Amino acid sequence: AWQEGRTGFPLIDAAMRQLLATGWMHNRLRMVVAMFLTKNLLIDWREGERFFMRHLIDGDLAANNGGWQWSASTGTDAVPYFRLFNPISQSQRFDPQGRFIRRWLPELAQLDERRIHDPGAAGGLFAVANYPPPMVDLAASRQRALSAFKDLPSQEPQHV
Repeated sequence: AWQEGRTGFPLIDAAMRQLLATGWMHNRLRMVVAMFLTKNLLIDWREGERFFMRHLIDGDLAANNGGWQWSASTGTDAVPYFRLFNPISQSQRFDPQGRFIRRWLPELAQLDERRIHDPGAAGGLFAVANYPPPMVDLAASRQRALSAFKDLPSQEPQHV
């Protein structure tokens, strides 16, 4: 679903469809989709990194690898806190009218500016034809990621 742009989160889906159609996506979108895959879905960052390298026309091994490690909070950077972007609030903040979503998700083009960022908020009562419901509960998946990552910095590597 993530690779095809069918997650039920419009910003994620629009970004992935743009990547598939053009071979490119904006850096902020790269971070948002990477964090969604690695933190909301708890999928190994290397799966996303390989997918990007197969599809990005500007794919650079060092930049792509480092970006995925940073987004997954597994790199060597000195970020002192756990970062997890919310794809709905990122969409509302950086594309308030939903222009990017309308361009890449024509099935959502008729939604108003409030609903286009989170069509699943109505709880399925007003489902959009040909658009999937959210594949994960953002709040629950955020908590699951926080729990999964909580003790990682204190764990020592096992030496043989």
